[in-house]
Amino acid sequence: MSASQSSMSGAGEAGVRTVVWFRRDLRVEDNPALAAAARSAGEVVPAYVWAPEEDGPYYPGRVSRWWLSQSLKHLDASLRRLGAGRLVTRRSADAVVALLDLVRSTGATHLFFNHLYDPLSLVRDHRVKELLTAEGITVQSFNSDLLYEPWEVLDDDGCPFTMFAPFWNRCLCMPDPAAPLLPPKRINSGDLSKCPMDELIFEDESERGSNALLARAWSPGWQNADKALTAFLNGPLIDYSVNRKKADSTSTSLLSPYLHFGELSVRKVFHQVRMKQLMWSNEGNHAGEESCTLFLRSIGLREYSRYLTFNHPCSHEKPLLSHLRFFPWVVNEVYFKVWRQGRTGYPLVDAGMRELWATGWLHDRIRVVVSSFFVKVLQLPWRWGMKYFWDTLLDADLESDALGWQYISGSLPDGRELDRIDNPQLEGYKFDPHGEYVRRWLPELARLPTEWIHHPWDAPESVLQAAGVELGSNYPRPIVELDAANSRLQDALSEMWELEAASRAAMENGMEEGLGDSSDGPPIDFPQELQMEVDRQPVRHATQTPMTVGRRREDQMVPSMTSSFVRAETELTADFGNISEDSRPEVPSNMHLQPRTEREETVDGGTGNAVRMNGNHQQHNLQNNTRRVLGVAPSVSEASSSWTGREGGVVPVWSPPAASGHSDPYAADEADISSRNYLDRHPQSHTMMNWSQLSQSLTTGWEVDN
Repeated sequence: MSASQSSMSGAGEAGVRTVVWFRRDLRVEDNPALAAAARSAGEVVPAYVWAPEEDGPYYPGRVSRWWLSQSLKHLDASLRRLGAGRLVTRRSADAVVALLDLVRSTGATHLFFNHLYDPLSLVRDHRVKELLTAEGITVQSFNSDLLYEPWEVLDDDGCPFTMFAPFWNRCLCMPDPAAPLLPPKRINSGDLSKCPMDELIFEDESERGSNALLARAWSPGWQNADKALTAFLNGPLIDYSVNRKKADSTSTSLLSPYLHFGELSVRKVFHQVRMKQLMWSNEGNHAGEESCTLFLRSIGLREYSRYLTFNHPCSHEKPLLSHLRFFPWVVNEVYFKVWRQGRTGYPLVDAGMRELWATGWLHDRIRVVVSSFFVKVLQLPWRWGMKYFWDTLLDADLESDALGWQYISGSLPDGRELDRIDNPQLEGYKFDPHGEYVRRWLPELARLPTEWIHHPWDAPESVLQAAGVELGSNYPRPIVELDAANSRLQDALSEMWELEAASRAAMENGMEEGLGDSSDGPPIDFPQELQMEVDRQPVRHATQTPMTVGRRREDQMVPSMTSSFVRAETELTADFGNISEDSRPEVPSNMHLQPRTEREETVDGGTGNAVRMNGNHQQHNLQNNTRRVLGVAPSVSEASSSWTGREGGVVPVWSPPAASGHSDPYAADEADISSRNYLDRHPQSHTMMNWSQLSQSLTTGWEVDN
């Protein structure tokens, strides 16, 4: 991929016609590719190619497709006002072939587009440049998505950084990025009469109702993104350092969907926040200055996610610390189904998963809570969780999600330690101290006193009865006891280090080669239920009848309060009973190690008495691991809804039938999360790392802010 270009060589030449290929840069303001084409004094053909099949398992989810459709309409209207004519849309299974056909049909001499950094886009962009250059077309690409290109940020030895803190410190020491570009005053439109267009279909009939609710809550489009940024800068930003961890209110910027689709320029965000920071610094407003520092840090995390993906293209599939390749993940689709339906029995986790499914949005702190529970308590493969986030989040972003899940699973040198389980009860009182967030999304717990709202299983029976809560009936008991989960996690870590040591010994003895490379071995497949059930929209011409793009997955609907408990209990019991063998990949047999064939807890007769099956070398018996019968949790559909708005968009607020009246200011202290270095405790693994020069005392103070 070439470096950013500020102008094209043929500017001002007669007969110049440029195709501007839009992707995740759906804006007119500060769009280097569009600006360069407009300066050429030639004709401009704006184009968008919809080829989601190229993304493989990362076919866009329903909410992402809805946002994209609205954003494209907004972009098309903006281009028409500038005189560029319509946005040319193409539906294809191969974006490069579609672009080549578009260039030929329009007689274009140039193709401009902006950089992307995920592996598929890097390969696609290289192919575009090769094929079109061979056709005599001038192809140029630009930086529109980052403050600095990944190859511009290097350490003192000229190597990429392996930890976030030094990376972001280096960025802050570099010259400020260029100021954002203004929208073009005028764009010359070419003759598009001979250029066929395809109608893009992003939703089917079954999705229209849910998408209509999204339209009430969000306003896609680059001009709405600008309004949302202005509203944040003039409102919540000043108190961001204090309020950003409050899960029960709109305390974050809500800008991530706009940034993902490129409706908002990250350079514009950076410069305007820095201006606010300078103003508050001059005024002596230290709280506002700190808020700007913390918010810019979240922008830095977004930068780092692209930086990491560019330098490690397999980061969305493989752990970046090679010893974690041996971690024995629990391949349990029942656990996975209960987690995504919000029926784990841990209120903060369940509330987060209900909100995610109902709205496509999740507060960044709740994202950390639900993903940590997924990885450490349930020990499910982190790629499953990342894929589910991709399918359900409005701001689903492969690079940011990969960074977040690698961080939670301990796969980064400065990530969270894998051997520490975060207690959902304590996290609840930290991020939702008065229980308002839980009451909003779990109306069945709405009448519980705050004292018990985050651990109803400890509440006296009289309190439960007064609140109308029947554990195991209208709200489930915990799916896994934390003591049992911690014991199982320690066993898994011991097994991981045993396998890693054996692999290293085999490699040193010449019995195996390359086992320390974390790119070895196929990743655990996604569950069949998780595969996007999409009737792929075939390639067609504009004259053909539009076709639907997909169908809904009924099993992921949030359970209804009127659902039959007997039917649900029967289905869950049957699911548990069908677990007979762990499908986790085995360590190569020629290592002379007996791989663990079963790490799941099996339920005896549906009574909840769990036993640990055979391990690698000996039988492991968990203590205090009685699993309780799962109940059916009611849906948020029983709750009434209201909407609170601010300029640029409307934020959904769901009100339970009986909400608490607590409104005291949030006063939970923030504590940085320290990470103990695995290498200090396991020096035998030093030779297995893919990352060099790891710090001997890693500490991290950052969470994954989307």
